[in-house]
Amino acid sequence: MTTTSSSFRSGFVSLVGAGPGDPDLLTRRAVDRLERADLVLNDALVPADLLALAPQARRFFVGKRAGRHSITQEGIHALMIRAARRGDRVVRLKCGDPFVLGRGGEEALALTEARVAFEVVPGLSAAIAAPALAGIPVTHRGLAAGFLVVSGHARSAYAPILDGLAPGVATLVVLMGVRGRSDLAAYLVSRGWDAATPAALVLSASHPTQAAWTGTLAGLGTAAIADPEAPGVLVIGAVVGVAAHIAPSLAAAAAGDVPAAHLAPASAASAGRPE
Repeated sequence: MTTTSSSFRSGFVSLVGAGPGDPDLLTRRAVDRLERADLVLNDALVPADLLALAPQARRFFVGKRAGRHSITQEGIHALMIRAARRGDRVVRLKCGDPFVLGRGGEEALALTEARVAFEVVPGLSAAIAAPALAGIPVTHRGLAAGFLVVSGHARSAYAPILDGLAPGVATLVVLMGVRGRSDLAAYLVSRGWDAATPAALVLSASHPTQAAWTGTLAGLGTAAIADPEAPGVLVIGAVVGVAAHIAPSLAAAAAGDVPAAHLAPASAASAGRPE
């Protein structure tokens, strides 16, 4: 059942997707919930200007980064339930989308078991947003008809999935894989992926410090990045090559310029648009 603005009442929890970080990419419902919240429980990567949308709320950091946990998952469940039973309007603010590698399902189950009213406010997942903002379409006619999203924090997380995937059959998008990118690249090559497969690393998507590296699977593990702590998304597949034709136009538009025709001549652009 779809919730409405009036649904966000006392003793209610809203599991809100924060998107990739830019407040302009929040949904209208997410903004409404933040503005009316009594308590916000936020993840590690939620930026300050997004939290500023909840000026009246108490804020509690419950983030986890690379094995460093400020609180256990069970502790987060207890905080949400206790605050809701106290009558608070609670926003559990999660990066990207709550149900895409964000443990939002576990939190929804905990609230269900505790008989606490809640809703899910979907967010724009970095799995799609980060590539798009870097000029990489995760699907593209003639190059990729589908994409697969996996967690890259450990081989045990992605190997059971990728073991059954034929090399290059789909675009591979990896979240939480920046630190383990060398092991991931070696694993893929060992499974038959061509070392020359195009690859990209998009850092801090939608933030002013957004940066992107593009190259091949062979170079992914040693790709130099300015900030190893920045959130990043890996993209592996032929679609990465399309960025060479799209990214310059995106950069020009962001700078307020009209993209020059010579940035993507017809002969070059057609290489990224197979018939």
